[in-house]
Amino acid sequence: MPELPLLSIVIVAYQSRDEIGPCLASLPQVLAGREVEVIVLDNSPGDGAGEIVRRDFSWVTYVATERNLGFGRANNLGYARSRGEFILFLNPDTVCNSTALSHCVARLGADPEIGLISPKLVRADGTMDLACRRSIPTLWDGFCRAVGLAGAFPQNAWFAGYNLTYLPENETYDVGAINGAFMLGARWLFAEEVATGGAVFDETFFMYGDDLDLCIRVLGAGFRIVYDGRVQITHLKGVSVAKDYDAMARAIFDANRAVFLKHFNPRNRLIVRWKYALAFGGWKWVALLRARLRGRRQVRPL
Repeated sequence: MPELPLLSIVIVAYQSRDEIGPCLASLPQVLAGREVEVIVLDNSPGDGAGEIVRRDFSWVTYVATERNLGFGRANNLGYARSRGEFILFLNPDTVCNSTALSHCVARLGADPEIGLISPKLVRADGTMDLACRRSIPTLWDGFCRAVGLAGAFPQNAWFAGYNLTYLPENETYDVGAINGAFMLGARWLFAEEVATGGAVFDETFFMYGDDLDLCIRVLGAGFRIVYDGRVQITHLKGVSVAKDYDAMARAIFDANRAVFLKHFNPRNRLIVRWKYALAFGGWKWVALLRARLRGRRQVRPL
């Protein structure tokens, strides 16, 4: 019986014609002497990404969906088709390297208490993508970020508790959440501890909130989430989001409000629903206003 792949990489593409080529070209076909399996789920077939995959990356499994299934559902389909010992859910707007992949896979293999791991994610301009290491935010964290206290005092743990900017970027430690652009875990963990009915991601979240939801469930199952800044990949963040900033920004805040209602309002109490509606509504309004005033077209999600 042939040896199973060491790593399966599941990529959900949506309007990713410009990003999919560099992403796939950066992925190794062999890691630690074993196969790397790559599966691309194309949520926008016909935009040209599929032609690039079929023409230039014949070793990649390409699946064109009939319609846009959303991030979580498409990832679940990719997971169901995968065979690897470890599973990486990866965004198409990333550029990886063998060093980072080998390092993170080795850490997972050596420590079964680690549920999810992420390297440092760096943007094209060399700055860190702060979403690759986060806490599970409190209302105070949201307030500090919305009004600018987190940005004004990035080295103060009291104000910068959400993005953890007071911690060193190039070291490793446990965090509350990592970015859905790179989420690596062991198959046994997903199969035995996280997946429900074979689904790793909660499909009620169409595009946003699903990564935070998964992190909360992994932590709730008793496993650690680790950020390892000793290795890094590139994340060309915000390329597609900038095309429809206001709609995407609203979707991000609304989805993450739904995450909090799911996990922190188990009795569906009306006062708790009001609390999160006011908190996330205010955060969304302030974030949109500050972005317009500064002329920025980049979403700052939870």
